[in-house]
Amino acid sequence: MFLTPEEVAELTGYKRYGAQIRWLTAHKYGFAVGGDGHPKVLRQAVIGRMGGVQSRKEPELRLG
Repeated sequence: MFLTPEEVAELTGYKRYGAQIRWLTAHKYGFAVGGDGHPKVLRQAVIGRMGGVQSRKEPELRLG
């Protein structure tokens, strides 16, 4: 459902969470900050934004 911390670092080019959050904000990626301070990025959002198609079915997050 969410990118792993390693995948967020690869996407942003930063290992520190504050820098990742700044990069995600600047590039208009949606994310939430967890209680641990780590940015949480939905895998499906990144795949869609990059123009890819998700090959395997994963659980979907439904809000409301």
